[in-house]
Amino acid sequence: MNGASEVLGGGKAAGLPDPIRLARGAADEAVPYLLDAGLKRALFVADETTARVIGSRLAERYGAAGGAARLEIIRPNAAGDVVADEASVLQAIIAAQHHGADALVAAGSGTIHDIVRYAAYTLGLPFVSVPTAPSVDGFTSKGAPLILRGEKITLPAAAPIAVFADLDVLCAAPQPLIAAGFGDMLGKYTSLFDWVYGRETAGEPYDEDIAGLTRGALERCVSHAESIGEGTEEGVRALMQSLIESGIALLRFGQSHPASGAEHHISHYWEMHFLRTGRRQVLHGAKVGVACAEVADLYKRYAAEGRPLPDACRRMLAELPDGDELRRLLRAAGGPAVPAELGIEPELRDEALRRAHVVRLNRHTLLRAINGE
Repeated sequence: MNGASEVLGGGKAAGLPDPIRLARGAADEAVPYLLDAGLKRALFVADETTARVIGSRLAERYGAAGGAARLEIIRPNAAGDVVADEASVLQAIIAAQHHGADALVAAGSGTIHDIVRYAAYTLGLPFVSVPTAPSVDGFTSKGAPLILRGEKITLPAAAPIAVFADLDVLCAAPQPLIAAGFGDMLGKYTSLFDWVYGRETAGEPYDEDIAGLTRGALERCVSHAESIGEGTEEGVRALMQSLIESGIALLRFGQSHPASGAEHHISHYWEMHFLRTGRRQVLHGAKVGVACAEVADLYKRYAAEGRPLPDACRRMLAELPDGDELRRLLRAAGGPAVPAELGIEPELRDEALRRAHVVRLNRHTLLRAINGE
């Protein structure tokens, strides 16, 4: 992918990041891109790990090439996790203001990107994406899922102006992060179903072309489950391309419907519970993948019981893999497959399934209908 035009067409004319580079050595292209764009004072944002992986190198090369660089390392919370919360966002904003930054660079995975995209949005500055792991599909998103006073909410934010996804870096990412990216993609099975259900029962906006883009990205990812689990370059490339395309579907549609449904509601509930109880966090994509299998089983069980469903949804549900197949795929990709492997107790699992329908009230998922709301 040498630019957004090779992913979907349109580039900047379509409001997409341009370029989108997925190649060996792509991270090093970020420095000349920034300077050629006239962005001379960049803030590079990372955590301690991703600073060692790529953040420090980029800041040093940018400074050596004539730019004014500052590297800001986001501090972890009391539990030892770097989270996208008020403190982290404010740390990035203050660092950018003190530096007089004219651009931000996210050198990290999903959490760092959420922090940077909201900081950039608040400051009215562009940001450049340098992913360090193929762990989420939100690299190109215009929404930032943030923790505010212990609650997970998604706020408007900035999409990157360019993405430099370096296969050398991505292939060296820890295996759990790669498996988490697969889990995030697997969740499209239930999010796409929820989207069709919302269209059929509540007249929610729907775009078949964008749904097709998401389905294609999902199918590519699933077809590479074993090579993703093995961490091969082919598997990681397929996974990252799928994640980017899913993110572009979000960007084009302007809302999260193409990629986020009941499985994400459950993941967010578990995340908030872990924060409230002071427990270490579990990777977002790992939670999404496990939740997807639980939701698929629930939907199929209700359909078998004869609950009313629009014909389009019944046909789609018949094609949806069941929980056992989804768990097999998660294991093939090297990830956790059941709630217990995430430290989710049966009571917390059941409560999340029950509550999934009220996390975001403007979404009409099957769970809402089942509960008569």
